[in-house]
Formats: sequence, structure tokens, C-alpha cells
Amino acid sequence: MGMMKTEASLDEKAIVAAAEKALSDIAAIRGEVSKVIFGQESVVENTILAVLSGGHALLVGVPGLAKTRLVTTLGEVLGLAANRIQFTPDLMPSDILGSEVMDQDDSGRRSFRFVKGPVFAQLLMADEINRASPRTQSALLQSMQEYHITIAGQRYDLPAPFHVLATQNPLEQEGTYPLPEAQLDRFLLQVDVNYPELAAERQILLETTGLGETRPEAVINAQRLIEIQTLVRQMPVSDTVVDAILALVRSARPGQGNASTDKNVAWGPGPRAGQAMMLCARARALYEGRLAPSLDDIFALAEPILQHRMALTFAARAEGMSVRDVIAGLVKQAKG
Repeated sequence: MGMMKTEASLDEKAIVAAAEKALSDIAAIRGEVSKVIFGQESVVENTILAVLSGGHALLVGVPGLAKTRLVTTLGEVLGLAANRIQFTPDLMPSDILGSEVMDQDDSGRRSFRFVKGPVFAQLLMADEINRASPRTQSALLQSMQEYHITIAGQRYDLPAPFHVLATQNPLEQEGTYPLPEAQLDRFLLQVDVNYPELAAERQILLETTGLGETRPEAVINAQRLIEIQTLVRQMPVSDTVVDAILALVRSARPGQGNASTDKNVAWGPGPRAGQAMMLCARARALYEGRLAPSLDDIFALAEPILQHRMALTFAARAEGMSVRDVIAGLVKQAKG
């Protein structure tokens, strides 16, 4: 019995030591990113949380709010091999995945060779993802979920870690194809990128219009990121927090006894939302220097995790209600 206790405490000590090392790495990551991205703390935090949790993020905002710059900066700071794809209506699946080309050797024998596309990166920026056709969007779907692609019956594994950070412009709906629910659900978080505060915008003007621009430096590498992602999955979660996640996610589904949801929500989040919340709550605790997630983490993450996994009824939309209003109401109820 005593032996088991010693092993458990050793295990606990090892996790605490690993967490302290991860905390200093995360602080360094935040410091480097803040040299280039001014203000937008919650946007930076949620995007980093998605990566620390091993998932993908959808950044939604009008043009010119440094969404692309944030993704590029993160690639450099995390030491990841990054690629960018500008999504357009004429983009084909092969432009993302790659294609087979015919080679001929010296003896005249011909054979096919696979040329890898830009999806073979550790950090893939999918710029204006809703501009591509559903066929092309679905080509990205398999890679986001299964971390490999299949071409002509042959499987090709993607590099580890693999993250998709996609951007979407909410204004220009002409020539766009809304992302299907199945694809939206693959994104761990939806990060809303709003206009910067006055002080941050002043800093942007001063820092970005001179001769020299600050370049971020790599703080960690891909291997270290995988170690931190593994640590996030090992962090303990109390029953109270697990129950709060289940209660919140289930309350967002119609037919579960919540009168407001039954009235306003057409369809709600599936189990993947709860999984996302478990991972992101742990990552958020670590990001803020704590060793275990709390109820505050759940309430803070409710909007970015749930909003793209729910749809309102026609009546609720006609009344001018938004998904955010519904989630805010559910969080208020949960807080009691």
C-alpha cells in the first residue's frame, strides 16, 4: 500500500515539475507573440489554447485584423513547418493534398510519383476557407480528423503535430460556401477577432509603419510542443468540472429539459464539444499558471467552443437573437 502511495506521489511530483517547465515555455511563447501582435489578448490566448490542446481553430473576423499575421507568427514562435493556402472558388482538392505525376526513367519505363501538396505541414493556414467549393473543403476534412490523406488508394501520414488554423471573413458572403456542420465541428474553437482597443491600435500605427519591423523568434520546437500537448492530457480534472462540462453541453441541446434552449435552438453540440472543453480547460489552466482547471475555465470557454456547434431556430433568428446570447444565458444559468 505504502509503495503505491510513493509511486503516486512521485508521479504527481513529475507532473508538477513538467507543468512548471511548460509554464515558463508558455510565458516565453506569449512574450514573443506580443512583440508582433498588439492587444487582442483573448484572440491570442484562444488560438494558442487550440494548438496546446492539439486541435484546429477557426478565426472569424473582417479583413485587416492581423489574423494571417497571428498564424504566421505562431508558426515561427512554435518552431513549426508552416504552409499557407489562399482558398478561392477555383481551388481543387489536388491543390491542397498534392497529385500524382508521371515520371519516365532512362530506360523509358513510366511510373507515377506522388508530389505532396501544402497540407503536408505542421501548421497549415487555410486563408478564407469559406471561399472554396464544398468538394475542396471536404478534401481538408479527412486530414483534419484522421491526420492522413488517401490518394489513389495509398495512405500518406501527415507530419506531427498537425494543426489547421483557418480564417473566415464574415462580411463578404458573395462567392462563399458556408462550411458544412461536419467541418465546423472539426474545429476545436471558433475565435472571433474584433477591432483592436484604442491603445493597441495606436501601438499598431507606431510599430508597423517604420523602417524596421520586429521579427519573432522560435521559443520551442515541434517535439517540445508535442510534450506539452501530452502534459495537457495528463492534467487532473475534478468531478465538479466534469459535471459542469456535461451539464453545460447538454443544456445547449434541445429536448434536454432547458426551456430557453427548446424554444431557440434548432440543433445543439454533440459529444465532441465536451471533449474540446475538457482539453481546452486543461490547456487554459496551464496557460494561466494553474495545475488543474476550474469552473471559471468552463464558463470562459463556453462561447468559443459551443457557438459554431449550434444553430438557432428561424423564430429565434427573426427575433434578432444570436447564438452568443443563448450561450450567455446558459452560462448565467450554470453559475446559478
